[in-house]
Amino acid sequence: MSKDLDAVAKAIRLNILKLAAKAGDEGIAVHIAPSLSIVEILAVIFGKTLRQNDIFILSKGHGGLAYYAALKEAGFITDEQLSTFSTDGSDFNAHPSKSIENGIISSNGSLGMGLSYACGLALAAKKRENDTMVYVLLGDGELNEGSNWEAIMFAKQQKLGNIVTIVDNNGMQSDGSSSDIISVDLDSAFVPFGWQSRVCDGHSTDKLTAALAVQKNDIPKVIIAKTVKGKGVSFMENNSIWHHNRLSNEQYQNALKEVNCIGL
Repeated sequence: MSKDLDAVAKAIRLNILKLAAKAGDEGIAVHIAPSLSIVEILAVIFGKTLRQNDIFILSKGHGGLAYYAALKEAGFITDEQLSTFSTDGSDFNAHPSKSIENGIISSNGSLGMGLSYACGLALAAKKRENDTMVYVLLGDGELNEGSNWEAIMFAKQQKLGNIVTIVDNNGMQSDGSSSDIISVDLDSAFVPFGWQSRVCDGHSTDKLTAALAVQKNDIPKVIIAKTVKGKGVSFMENNSIWHHNRLSNEQYQNALKEVNCIGL
């Protein structure tokens, strides 16, 4: 992908809204705000970071709208395929299902599985002595799952320097504020487990690009990306109602106006 990364992010955001509006017309509620918070992360991963032999895992499967839109921008799927979202027989449903031909490496829906799976892929790559990097995107609320911390310890023990975890640190989850549910200082949480940790603005493509340019060694890496849930649409930002909701036509038109103004 050779497009300007901010333009890619804008295109992803517009397609998220388009898919959400289509689903809303059919009476289907979708995860809009959790998808909007990871837009720039995906734009940088697919537009700048991933090489042909690298692997990306979306662990927070409820960000599927953004994932599908990013796959379309990266040329893995077509507009026509994207338009089948949430229809009978589609390869693209609320949560991603493994589809190698469409660029989807793993199925995700139940939270807490992606990092463990990514560790297995990273270990296999290391044993084969190839230079594959494995990138996995987690939600901050997802880190309430204990399986993640087992994987974090495993990655250090196995010296999986070929794994990079990005945490979508938007501070919210389906039941409310992440800090109110289980308070974790993510900025430093990974360091005692032997990981290299960076904190950056999760909506700056420049800062994400720099953060993802990691030094290759035997130490697993994590990027704590500070984001806003519902980013780009004022009435969705930091509003838990939009974790999972239907978008009316009027709301869709208002959201389009706001996103189309980005970068002007």
